[in-house]
Amino acid sequence: MIPLRLIIKSVPVLSRGFKTSAKYGGEWTYRTAPPPPPKSIIMKAEIMGAFMWWWILYHLFTEPEHITGEFPYPDVSKWTNAELGIPPDDED
Repeated sequence: MIPLRLIIKSVPVLSRGFKTSAKYGGEWTYRTAPPPPPKSIIMKAEIMGAFMWWWILYHLFTEPEHITGEFPYPDVSKWTNAELGIPPDDED
């Protein structure tokens, strides 16, 4: 059996060290969450989200054909057996 040390040394990706620190917006953090974004960015994101939902709901209410289709649904009770692909009964 091959020792685990040899497997780890033979695969370069496994032998590299892992970084536990990262740079977020000019500040270094070590095993902590990055600092929260400024309130201006949060407000811009909220405004963009509100605009997106207004756009979706406005168009859903004013143009429902995008969801339901442009033409009315056919009444399937009026279709004949031939139109439905049902073979004829040969019982006499």
